[in-house]
Amino acid sequence: MSDRVLVLGGTGWVGRRVAAAWLDRGARVTVSGRGGRTAPEGAELVVLDRAEPDAYRTFAGTDWDEIVDVSSVPAHVAHAASALGDRAAHATYISSVSVYADASTPGADEDAGLVEPLGEDDPDDYARAKVAGEQAAVGLGARVAIVRPGLIVGPGDPTDRFGYWPARFAAAGAEPVLVPEAAELRAQVIDVDDLVSFVVASGARGFDGVVDAVGHSHPLADVLTVARETAGHTGEMHAAPTDWLERHGVAFWSGPRSLPLWLPADVPGFAARSGAAYRAAGGGIRPLSETVDRVLADERARGVARSRAAGLERAEELALIDALRPGR
Repeated sequence: MSDRVLVLGGTGWVGRRVAAAWLDRGARVTVSGRGGRTAPEGAELVVLDRAEPDAYRTFAGTDWDEIVDVSSVPAHVAHAASALGDRAAHATYISSVSVYADASTPGADEDAGLVEPLGEDDPDDYARAKVAGEQAAVGLGARVAIVRPGLIVGPGDPTDRFGYWPARFAAAGAEPVLVPEAAELRAQVIDVDDLVSFVVASGARGFDGVVDAVGHSHPLADVLTVARETAGHTGEMHAAPTDWLERHGVAFWSGPRSLPLWLPADVPGFAARSGAAYRAAGGGIRPLSETVDRVLADERARGVARSRAAGLERAEELALIDALRPGR
C-alpha cells in the first residue's frame, strides 16, 4: 500500500514541491491551505483555517505515514500536534537556520545555542517563532525530523532575493550594475529541490534528528561572478563600500531598496554554517552554477526587469551608481 502523506501548508512554494515529490514516489497526498491556491495535480486539497478549534476535524480517524509542517506560527504547529500527532508514524518540521542565537562563528553546527522561543504574548519574531514551532513539532509524530534550511533558492522563489542577481545582470546587459564590496562576505544557499529531495527521502525512511540543510559556503563575490557570467553581463560592476550604501539608504539582505544576500560584517557565521550532518544524512548539494542556471531560466520566464519584492528598482540603482562616481 502507498504511503499516506499530509502536507500542512502544501499550496505554498516549498510545501507544494514537497507534496509533488511525494506524489512522484506514488504516495497518497493530502495538502491543506487557507484557500486561493490550488493543490499539486494528484493531491487532495483540504481548505482550513489553522486558528479554528476544529480545524482538523476532516482528518479525524485518519492515520498518516508522514506529516510535513512548514508553519512559523507556533500555535498552529502545537494545535496540529495535539490533533494529529498520535496518528502519524513520522513527521517533518521545516524550520530555519535563523533559530541560532550566535551568527558570529563560521562552521557552527546543530549543537549551537538557539534564541529563546516565542511566548504567547511576545511580538512577532521569525527566529523565536521557529524555535517555539520546533518545540511544538516534537508531538507531530512518533518520530520527528527537524530540518533547518539556510536561504532556500530556486525556480518560483517568492522572496526574490537570490534571483535578483542573475535577473539584474541579465536585464542590465552591457549597462552597469551596482554590487556591494564583498571581499570578506560569504553566501550560503540551498536549492529548493535539494531540500525537498532530502525532506521526502528522510521522511520515507523515518529519519529522527535535527539537521541544518545548507549548501556550501561561497565568497559572495564568487556567487555574483557566477550570476554575472551565466547572465552574459558585459557592463561594468560598481562596488560600493558598506558605509556608503548604508548612508544612501540601501538595506542588507532583502526587501525593497536592498542588495540581496549582502550581510553585515559582524555576522560572519550566518552564511558559513556546517552542513556536515545534512550531507551525512543523505542531503544533496547540486553545483551552484546549476542552481543559477535554473533560477535565471525562471527569472527570464517571469521577466528580468519586473518589480520585485527584494532589491533595487533599476532607476534607484542607476541613481546610486551615478552618485558613486568620482566627483559626485
